[in-house]
Formats: sequence, structure tokens, C-alpha cells
Amino acid sequence: MRPENPIYFFLRKLSTSEICYTLVIVPNMLANFLSRSQHMPFLGCALQMHLFIALGGAECFLLLAMAYDRFVANCSPLRYTLTVTRALCLQLLTLACLGSFALSLTPTVLIFLLPFCRSHKINHFFCAIPAVLFLACSDTGNEVAVFLICMLILLIPFMLLLLSYGFLIAAILRIHSAEGRSKAFPTCSGHLLVSLLHYACVIFIFSRPKSCYTPEQDKIVSLVYTNVTPMLYPMIYSLRNKEVKGALMRLLESRSC
Repeated sequence: MRPENPIYFFLRKLSTSEICYTLVIVPNMLANFLSRSQHMPFLGCALQMHLFIALGGAECFLLLAMAYDRFVANCSPLRYTLTVTRALCLQLLTLACLGSFALSLTPTVLIFLLPFCRSHKINHFFCAIPAVLFLACSDTGNEVAVFLICMLILLIPFMLLLLSYGFLIAAILRIHSAEGRSKAFPTCSGHLLVSLLHYACVIFIFSRPKSCYTPEQDKIVSLVYTNVTPMLYPMIYSLRNKEVKGALMRLLESRSC
């Protein structure tokens, strides 16, 4: 792929969102680990939650845009440059950012309008939605609305992404030559793996009712999708690139000599 290919445009934006996504959580988490006073202001907690939901939602929408890019590249290769233009990429990026930040504002406000009659000590390493909701006094309409908005941000892009890959895999399987199929699958397998990693963890966390909340399990899964999977993404995408694989093989061969 050429550097000006739209997939590189989306990869850069996805990497930026991942960096911001991690910076929203990790510095404060490390400060709390090193400090005796693990206090966080009420508005600081609300801001962290808002940015966390917004950046997570932006990543969901960017993964969907990348799935569309791979769908057009493999199913309509002759029309690819005419369909996935620079203008369309910018429009999709703007829609992903504005949509995610607008949608994330509503659940954040609804959550922090709830009455908190339990301890204000959050059993988590950041202001996660399930951990904060667990401190609310009782089930209210706000909690139902938060659940529905989270499902809107998660499930609609996920279902559209699966639909896109369903058509894409069907198109690849219609290729008669084995060589053609072997060339087509690697172009989308890395993105599919990244998408499944992201959605599996996040849907597991946010699709369960408050009665099923288990703090220790949630902390482990949250640690995976906020710290571990962002580190895996560059390796997954880089190792699909022939130049990167060639450089890695040369490095390993030079070390073994």
C-alpha cells in the first residue's frame, strides 16, 4: 500500500485516539498508585469519564470507517480511488469525533445526576461507568438511559462492521484462484483482529446490568483494553506490512549472526 492510501490516514487517527485514550487514564492511575492520598475531585472524575467514553466511541466509529475502506478496496477495487476520497475520509473523521463527543456527554451528565448514598470510594483504577453506577442508591431511569446510549455507541458500529466483513469475506471466497484469496485476506485480517479485541472487552464491560458487577473481574478486563490492547495494535498492523516484516527479519538475522 502507498503512504497516501486512506487506510494510513485512518490508522494515524486511530493511533492518536489510542494515545489520548491511554493518557486519560494511565497518568492518574500511576499517580494514585504512588500517592497515599488517592483523592480525585468530583468534576475531575466526570471529565475523565466523559473523555474516556468520547475517545472510546471515536475509536468504534474509526474502526467502522476502516472496515468500510477495506470493503470498498476489496469489493470494488476499480472504483476505490473514486469512492474513498480525501474529502470522504475527512468527513468520516469529523463525524466520528463530533458524534462520539456529543453522545458521550449525555451518559456522563446522567450518571453524575444520580444520588450517591453509598461510600464515594470507587473500587477501580479510574472513573469507569460500572464502578460509578455501583455507588448509586437505586435503579432509576438514568441508569437505563446510560445503558441504552452505551449500547448505541457500541452495538450499532459493531453490527455494521460485522455486516461489512460478511460481504467482504463472501466476495473474497468468490475469487477463483487460491493466490488471489491469499492476497485478499491479509489486507483485512489485521483490522478484523483489532476490532474484535476492542469490541469483545468493551461489550463485556458495558453490556451487563449493575447486579452482575464484579469489581475485581472488571478491573482486570479494563486493564486489558486500556493498556494491553493499545500496545498490541501497532504490532498487529505493522506485521501485516511487507516492508516492516522484511526489516524485522533482517534485524533478527543480524542478531543471530
